[in-house]
Amino acid sequence: MPASASAPASAPASDSELARYRRTIDAWAEHEEANNPLIAAVDRDPSLPRWYVRMRGEEKAIITVWLTLGQRTLHYESYFMPAPVERQADCYEYLLRANLKLFGMRFAIGAEDALYLVGQMPLSAVDDAELDRITGSTYAYSERFFRPAMTIGFGAKFGR
Repeated sequence: MPASASAPASAPASDSELARYRRTIDAWAEHEEANNPLIAAVDRDPSLPRWYVRMRGEEKAIITVWLTLGQRTLHYESYFMPAPVERQADCYEYLLRANLKLFGMRFAIGAEDALYLVGQMPLSAVDDAELDRITGSTYAYSERFFRPAMTIGFGAKFGR
């Protein structure tokens, strides 16, 4: 599509709109922490519009999702695993192929070559159902892909 035909970027959210999204996320987080047995803790960075949602996993003991409110999007990410030390190409291929099965998230290489699950959504989509989807997907994808990826990338060490 030619650049002139592309959709215009959405305007940044106003201060009052951002405050409403913060209240939505705060209320959702409070409810989840009180009622969802998988949630170990929810914390909010007082200096940033950022929340940390920690869940109890089985394959991966703790799964943390960071929700960061921007002026146009809600960015979410979860540290998945450290950079593989064995069979790096096989591990990256496994996770890139896994991306085809994911909805609303993708595996990505981040700082120090560590692997993350990341995604973002427009602010207009932020509601309780989408926050549930984000945390539920992060949990499900971490549980499903963590052990195989660690076995490929850390075979000798992880199998012990």
